[in-house]
Amino acid sequence: MASKDDKKWYFNTRTEKAELGPKSPISERMGPYDSEEDALNAWKIVEERNRKWEEQDRGWH
Repeated sequence: MASKDDKKWYFNTRTEKAELGPKSPISERMGPYDSEEDALNAWKIVEERNRKWEEQDRGWH
């Protein structure tokens, strides 16, 4: 039986390619993402989220 994660996209950090479904070991993938494009932009998404979290942290101090 297929799981909902089989229809999501992941970014393989070793090959730097998008994969449909969790094919790679968890230590080598980022995601899940809703689209292949989002998976290919995984590093940009992570950088943006980290920047926002750092801004929020500065606001709490």
